[in-house]
Amino acid sequence: MTDPIAKVLTLTQLIDLRSQSARDGRRFVLTNGCFDLLHPGHVSYLFDSSQLGDFLAVAINSDASVRQLKGEGRPVNCESDRAYVVAALGCVGATFVFEGPRLAAEIRALKPDVYTKAGDYTLEGLERSEREALLDVGAEIRFMPFKSGHSTTSLLSRGLVARS
Repeated sequence: MTDPIAKVLTLTQLIDLRSQSARDGRRFVLTNGCFDLLHPGHVSYLFDSSQLGDFLAVAINSDASVRQLKGEGRPVNCESDRAYVVAALGCVGATFVFEGPRLAAEIRALKPDVYTKAGDYTLEGLERSEREALLDVGAEIRFMPFKSGHSTTSLLSRGLVARS
């Protein structure tokens, strides 16, 4: 089994890996999220996403972008820990941390064959710059089944996780 730390890459390293994947004719799948507290909904979503190609890359929101998207008190876990935990999953090929709240530049750089989001999103609900980037690179956009009742926000609101 690969050490998870070896699967936490920079964007530049992942672009090189993506280029090799394309030369080898392998389908490259990309998804992104905060993945603040890994739960069954995340694991199911990532596993299902991995089944759509040969390699799953997961873009992890930076701590600053999580705060911007989710508010004060988030993230619960720092970006390096979140990237490491997601990378430890066998279905994940690599992770990387991205700085902005949106992934448009990274999508254009990586040119994924397939891009996935959880089923609580729709094509119209994707952020405009990300949707345009996906269309520009010709990525297939797939929405994966959503496991209701499993979210970091709901865990925190129910007091199931203690905040430090």
